Amino acid sequence: MDHMSKPAVLIVEDEIASLNLLASYFENDGYQTYKATDSDSASSILQENNIDVALLDINLPGKDGLTLLREIRSQSDIGIILVTSKRDDIDRIVGLELGADDYVTKPYNPRELMVRVKNLVQRIRSTGSGSAKKRLSEHKHLQFAEWQLNTGRRLLTSSENEQCQLTEGEYKLLTALIDHAGEVLSRDNLMNQIGGRDWFPNDRTIDVLIARLRKKLGDTRDEARIINTAHGTGYIFVAEVQHE
Repeated sequence: MDHMSKPAVLIVEDEIASLNLLASYFENDGYQTYKATDSDSASSILQENNIDVALLDINLPGKDGLTLLREIRSQSDIGIILVTSKRDDIDRIVGLELGADDYVTKPYNPRELMVRVKNLVQRIRSTGSGSAKKRLSEHKHLQFAEWQLNTGRRLLTSSENEQCQLTEGEYKLLTALIDHAGEVLSRDNLMNQIGGRDWFPNDRTIDVLIARLRKKLGDTRDEARIINTAHGTGYIFVAEVQHE
């Protein structure tokens, strides 16, 4: 494995002994390894380096692993594996809903963990879904159904040349759905991606924004051509997207 193809893993763990031991396993197996003991230092590493997979301990001091997971998922599609304890069932489920790819439970078998990381790296690189992936919303013009979206102006133009301006919230939600076209995104995931304020479990902001988007797009809940409802989970963008 040459230097250019060496996979990079970030280990976020506040127990120094466990952190160093786990890092040594990956280093010996040819990984570029980064270490962090808290969320702030992990965020700095992620901003400055191309990471393939992050191992996040849920129980971090200060900003916990789930909060860090939300922040990462709003900006990146890198692989994320949660490291939890046996009593963290609810947090583990929430973590998966927020976009974690996998989880391991302490005490874990290092060999099993390394296999999980290896498989995740291969899947990410084969699909091009890592941090280097260009999001669809980075293109200036997007075409779907009978609509064209000018991402710079947040302007929708229909095939009949009718124009519709999107609010900031509507635009962020639409581009989040487009960037993950064909994937079911939970309300929590979408709320995290549009960002801008705190949110709560019973927050209906996403549902309100979806209703407004559907009205502007001429879509309906019963006959959705663009944004489908995944009952009990969230929403999925089903229209084919082309870009210029």
